[in-house]
Amino acid sequence: MAVGARDFIDKLLVEKYAKEQVDNHDNAESRISPDEVFEVMSCASNNAINYFKLSQRLAIACYAVNAKAAKYRKIQPIRQGVK
Repeated sequence: MAVGARDFIDKLLVEKYAKEQVDNHDNAESRISPDEVFEVMSCASNNAINYFKLSQRLAIACYAVNAKAAKYRKIQPIRQGVK
């Protein structure tokens, strides 16, 4: 994949914005403290862990329900075509 202007409009845009400079000296310091970032990361990781644990328990419960249903079907087979 090539990087750069491919047509006339892209070339004009590149020429126009090539000399632009951005002055971001006001944003040198973050407005969010590192403690807040770590707190949000902690909440997100706790949510992921809880989701994983819940999905495992749900999978076990579904397996048990399906096994019981299969056992029930073996005992009392479904009769097709009988009313």
